Amino acid sequence: MTAHKKKPSPWKVFIAIILGMVIGSFTQQGSSIFGLELYSFTYPIYTLFGKIFINALTLVVVPLVSSSIITGIARIGNEGDFGRLGVKTFGFYLGTSLLSIIIGLLFVNLLHPGSIINPETISTTVNVAEIQQHLATQESSRFTDLLLQIVPSNIIDTFGKGQMLGLIFFSLIFGYCISKIESHTSSIMMGFWQGLFQAMIQFTHVIMKFLPLGVFFLVAKVFAESGFQSLRSLGLFTLAVLLGLAVFTFVALPLLLKFVANVKPSRHFRAMGPALITAFSTSSSSASLPVTIDCVEKRAGVSNKICSLVIPLGTSINMSGSALYECVAAMFIAQAYGIELSLTTQFIVVLLSLITSIGVAGVPSASLVAIIAILKSLGLPIEGIGLFIAVDRILDMCRTTVNVFSDSCCAILVARSEGEKNVLAKDTFE
Repeated sequence: MTAHKKKPSPWKVFIAIILGMVIGSFTQQGSSIFGLELYSFTYPIYTLFGKIFINALTLVVVPLVSSSIITGIARIGNEGDFGRLGVKTFGFYLGTSLLSIIIGLLFVNLLHPGSIINPETISTTVNVAEIQQHLATQESSRFTDLLLQIVPSNIIDTFGKGQMLGLIFFSLIFGYCISKIESHTSSIMMGFWQGLFQAMIQFTHVIMKFLPLGVFFLVAKVFAESGFQSLRSLGLFTLAVLLGLAVFTFVALPLLLKFVANVKPSRHFRAMGPALITAFSTSSSSASLPVTIDCVEKRAGVSNKICSLVIPLGTSINMSGSALYECVAAMFIAQAYGIELSLTTQFIVVLLSLITSIGVAGVPSASLVAIIAILKSLGLPIEGIGLFIAVDRILDMCRTTVNVFSDSCCAILVARSEGEKNVLAKDTFE
């Protein structure tokens, strides 16, 4: 998604997906060769190595999310001229991300892609009844439990258990406080947390080297359980994500440009063309950053003062496309396992998608880490990511493009709210 480092070759991942589909289907229950029952031999292998890959991803969640939020908030607080401009930027980013999540939630509820999967075929290692009972028990006191999770009594225990709401709350306040203490002490603290963040990015790069292997075992496990029937649900899941991204990009954001910024959306699409192509081809917001800045400043006509603040900050905290994807993925997994989520729980999914999209921005395959954090918070089966990981690579390209376009739209909105007249003037990019 967002890193300068070279990612695993997409062709290796695509080959792993195809092999996982074919071999998984070939080793379904009842299949045999030379009298050997393949399923009982291969399925434990798929499960073991798929679980190892998921555990490796889960391992980075707590230190990555906490260090990312702390450094991001502390950096914002240290900006002396942040002021009104920063508040506007942050407000637009939160608003557009929330809008994208709601659109995604709408489509995943309309299409219900997970309902096609028979829960009995994939629930062999998951106690669905226990999860459902846990959610039902919490429902009556959900708001109280939510507040207690947000403000924990023991932060070490919270970190140890990976309770994301408390971790995120602590990180937000801690990062703000770092920006308000004496400068020498603040720089020491920032150095520590930035060092931890960079180390966890490198840790994630190491894990991603094994992405093709992880994808193979997870996909093979799914196809060994339900065969090519899972392609139908995977297709509907992909459709739900793409429709959500399309409505957000071609309807919601243009409406904001037209009626809030009072500019022509078509001009902005043309101005951002090079940046969008770069984002789609690299799946990296960070790699696209120089091109995005050039397009926003020179082609769209936004001043350097606003562009230099809004776009780099957006690359760190504004992941609208990723937030939509995380929400749809969490709902899809719940549907696939036959777990009913109430409106209150779906609101929690929306909230977690919004916060985690900020917390893990700037990391390759950040959405997988964020989805694991959401599933962990709700008690949903983490191994459910195997249900959609086959299409994660192509959707990564799409959501990164949406992330970059959303950043640029927020820059336009901020610039127009500051009274800039030359934004998207015809002669700035034609």
